[in-house]
Amino acid sequence: MDKIQNFFFDNEIEKKVVGDGVERKVLAYNKDLMVCHLFFKKGAIGALHHHPHTQCTYILKGKFEFEVDGVKKVVNVGDTLIKQPDVVHGAVCLEEGELLDIFTPMRDEFV
Repeated sequence: MDKIQNFFFDNEIEKKVVGDGVERKVLAYNKDLMVCHLFFKKGAIGALHHHPHTQCTYILKGKFEFEVDGVKKVVNVGDTLIKQPDVVHGAVCLEEGELLDIFTPMRDEFV
């Protein structure tokens, strides 16, 4: 990222398909922080995975079953999760939903 960008406009950001029934918009980022909006169809799966980033997830819409470090919990609108670096986590969308994911540092592979 050569030029610092301070404003990111939703209508200029494309959704990208990132899985079966899952789309993502990278809303804003710099080298230290990234914010993403994810859209899930009912039944879509965020496969178990891990990465070296700290991740915070806020549930904007719907209902999800998340697994974090071997523990499964159902989360709803307004709930928030923290995933520590390298902890295995994933989700199943129980009702069509949307998530706001915040990463630190940014996920280079998303841009």
